[in-house]
Amino acid sequence: MRSIDGALPASVVILGLARQGKALARFFAERGARVTVSDRQDAAALQSTLTDLADLPIRYELGAHPLSLLDGCELFCLSGGVPADLPIVQEALRRGLPVSNDAQEFLRRCPAPVVGITGAAGKTTTTALVGKMLAAAGFTTWVGGNIGNPLINELPAMRPDHRVVIELSSFQLEVMRVGVAVAGVLNITPNHLDRHKTMAAYIAAKRNLVTHQTAQDVAVLSYDEPNARALAADTAAQVRYFSGQIEPESGAFLQGDELWLRGNAGEAPVCRRDEIRLRGFHNVLNVLAACALADAAGAPVAALREAIGAFTGVEHRLEEVRRWGGALWINDSIATAPERVMAELTAFDEPLILLTGGRDKDLEWDEFARRVVARVRVLITFGEAAPLIEGHVARAWEQGSGGAGVLEEIVAAGTLEEAVRAAAERVHPGDVVLLSPGGTSFDAFKDFAERGERFRELVQNL
Repeated sequence: MRSIDGALPASVVILGLARQGKALARFFAERGARVTVSDRQDAAALQSTLTDLADLPIRYELGAHPLSLLDGCELFCLSGGVPADLPIVQEALRRGLPVSNDAQEFLRRCPAPVVGITGAAGKTTTTALVGKMLAAAGFTTWVGGNIGNPLINELPAMRPDHRVVIELSSFQLEVMRVGVAVAGVLNITPNHLDRHKTMAAYIAAKRNLVTHQTAQDVAVLSYDEPNARALAADTAAQVRYFSGQIEPESGAFLQGDELWLRGNAGEAPVCRRDEIRLRGFHNVLNVLAACALADAAGAPVAALREAIGAFTGVEHRLEEVRRWGGALWINDSIATAPERVMAELTAFDEPLILLTGGRDKDLEWDEFARRVVARVRVLITFGEAAPLIEGHVARAWEQGSGGAGVLEEIVAAGTLEEAVRAAAERVHPGDVVLLSPGGTSFDAFKDFAERGERFRELVQNL
């Protein structure tokens, strides 16, 4: 069994006092390490977090990240939103300091088998479903990571016979040098290029999930998405695939309208496609991935089937808010890339009013624009990226879409509040009103969850 305390450093510096940085600060300070936290925000902006940590002897350096923080530092940690190209991070690397984060420090000490899941899209839904499957199998199961709950402070309660399911973002994986028992890579399509700058760097971050596995571990990869499939060449683990197109030798796949598994107990049907309570083919792929991952972690087919039948999804992910004006209003605030929005459009046959905007991540919008022209009745834009999106869609609209376009109107709404009002003025019975932004929330909200909650509030108040 691994030690919870592991090899504790005497001095830890943490950059960023968001959720992950806060969890790290508490973990190390409670175990006697000298902890210094640096954040570019001032004390007033961080008051709530500072109050939560007031019982601990933590030193704070607020407003800047001076290089003097590195003097005497034994472990240098980044909170999730802190970019690795900051001068102080590069100087830490130049000095040879170990650079880490909450996920890596957790994995170094976790006594239980860990299922680690990443992907440009679908990772939260898949993580939550794998957790349900393992719980249905009778395991004490811990679910967390980028899904919202840093797990490092839960370590004292974990045992070797438990199971852990952790969602890992590309930001967390940038510095990852620890393997997991079961790794899942759902897809690697363009995302977060404002942070990673190039697709090669983004893929390299995702690759870290499988490159540190051993021959006793399992890597579950999408066969259908080329970047994920290519990682099979980069891991020592046993490779299993999930696919909606082929029947892999080992993994999960579609056979007609049934989901099948070739796994630990041989080949068996899991469920019918119409038993999945989530919209869209992309969610069929998420369920297939979850089957392969949970099987690799020890769950029998009966537990997979039970969990799938009961699972209705995760909030802010194609979440049904209410019916109003004869239309179904859907909150998909998690969609922070145009690729994600395009996948969600395929989940609906109804006429669509699409609310899109937020802050762009230096991603490609041309194919998104063509899909909008072909599939969306009314496009309503909001936030910083509104002019960019309007320009792409207007050009695609002018060029036509093979005669199959259904777009009637582009509305520049300004804010999310104005976008909801504009949708309410244009809604027809039988429509779906879909908030699927394609951009991040950081132009107006703390995160995608706050944006989704505001959308829910606005729709409920119509």
